[in-house]
Amino acid sequence: MVDNNLKPTFRNWRLSALICAALIVSGLVLQWTVGPLKWAAFSWPVNIIVIGVLLAVLLLMHSLRSKVYLFRYLSTLPAAIPSIATSLIITMAMGLIRQDTNGHWLHDMLTAWPFALAYSYMIVILGLTTLRRLSKIATSLRAPKRLFSISDLAFIFNHAGLFVALTCGTLGNPDIQRLVMITNLGATEWRGVDDSGMLHDLPIAIELQRFIMETYDDGSPRRFASDIRVRTKRGKDFQATVDVNNPVEVDGWKIYQYGYDTQAGAQSRISIFELVRDPWLPYVYAGIFMMLAGAVFMIFCNPRKEVRAS
Repeated sequence: MVDNNLKPTFRNWRLSALICAALIVSGLVLQWTVGPLKWAAFSWPVNIIVIGVLLAVLLLMHSLRSKVYLFRYLSTLPAAIPSIATSLIITMAMGLIRQDTNGHWLHDMLTAWPFALAYSYMIVILGLTTLRRLSKIATSLRAPKRLFSISDLAFIFNHAGLFVALTCGTLGNPDIQRLVMITNLGATEWRGVDDSGMLHDLPIAIELQRFIMETYDDGSPRRFASDIRVRTKRGKDFQATVDVNNPVEVDGWKIYQYGYDTQAGAQSRISIFELVRDPWLPYVYAGIFMMLAGAVFMIFCNPRKEVRAS
């Protein structure tokens, strides 16, 4: 049964727009009173606890949707569109305004409360919308014919995939490690320095075997790379070449060519690498692949075709 109060009328569109506006205003107040959002506070294991609490709250809201108008409303199109529009405007602003972690909050919007609240609102809507469609499929499977449509599958993959990608990409961000390692020719290095200047022991050791530089006719660098030997605590031992745009991957780490001794140029006896580890990236990719699967269902399958459950 369709709830007439939840049809896409101007009143319902306006309600979600007011919610989005209230979130932005609340975010600005928090920005000016509390300061920027400290994502480091959500590093492991806090982020996985937050995800668990989020899923539990979404399940509770879904179970109470027949009793609470707001919970029912948040899984509808009138709630979703203003939320998507608000998040899109913020994302476009991030792309148009130069981002600098040491600047005004408009120049560091990833730590801005309006960004966090707007995206959190969209994630809640995505979660409730996905649960509502899953409930519909479950009801169809309990019916005598046990049929569900391809469009239902596409819908689930698209919305659940976006939910996974946004949630893991946002809450997983504090767990990203970025370290700079300076290696000397013929020597092995296993330590890296973070942005704050702290030294960290790594499970990866890199030996610089040769620094490579190719130049243009005027002597300016055209390409610089490094031949390295990589050894890990897990017993891996191999040789590779690291280019600026061609990192080497090992045990969840990506090794990027970062710099060299610019005064020595082609005769540089040191090479600087950036090592990056993002343990949540596979889950973000899983969400993206789910969205691609949903798109494939919509493009190559008849969305109105019904499937009988075995």
